[in-house]
Amino acid sequence: MSDDKKPADWKTYDEFAAGIATNRLAPTASLVGTTQMIQLDARSITLAFEDAHRVRVTDAASGDGTEWCEVIEVAPSTYFVDITFQHRPLQSMTAIVNTLSRRALVIECEVRSPQEAGAEPRVAQTFLVGRLAGGEASGLVPHESRDLIGLRTWQTYSPNHTYEHTYLSSQRYCWQCLVGVQRGHGDVDMATYYKFAEDQYLFTFREFLIPVASVFFFNFASGRSTGKFLGLTGAGAIANSPAGALMQKASQTLYSSQIEPV
Repeated sequence: MSDDKKPADWKTYDEFAAGIATNRLAPTASLVGTTQMIQLDARSITLAFEDAHRVRVTDAASGDGTEWCEVIEVAPSTYFVDITFQHRPLQSMTAIVNTLSRRALVIECEVRSPQEAGAEPRVAQTFLVGRLAGGEASGLVPHESRDLIGLRTWQTYSPNHTYEHTYLSSQRYCWQCLVGVQRGHGDVDMATYYKFAEDQYLFTFREFLIPVASVFFFNFASGRSTGKFLGLTGAGAIANSPAGALMQKASQTLYSSQIEPV
């Protein structure tokens, strides 16, 4: 969206994201020295973790390379693995893997040109369900979910960042800033939800007003939200920024089958 269609005081990605990782869980080195092969329907992705921030990626769709990564244990044996690509800076990959159940979910993000995006958000996302090789997968298969529809949460990323989310439908969510530089701002953007396990969900959104999208893992049992943003700063630079919040359920709207959202 062009600048003349945004409110005059609308904040850029880098302006609102500063400090938004304050309440994020710390990275872990638990996967260093291990190799995890994610088997998808159409391809496999092998991740060989060399150190805390370096992974060797072998992927038939995108080729091989040693890339930057960050790994966070977001639930017991469940890891949020975020990867950026040095030769493909407009793209990123986030994998949620459970090394016990062997379930996996891969989210690919790409910042598109305004011409390619058209009327859609600039950042596109693709969701791929898979499993880890080397054993039988067990438990719930990750799948798109309607469980969050009607829920309202408060997300406190830092003393200077509190946002209210309302998950409106299977396609959209509403946000407003309660504390921070965006206080008083709010919007409705495109969203996708996957259930990963009991009390564990993937939540992503894609903004219209600025070129940014997010990938978050919600662990309602621990009250933690762990994620990242991929987008363009006010100067037009690509940025893949960490984020994390203390999460609290605020209310729940219940719908009858005759009037439920899409």
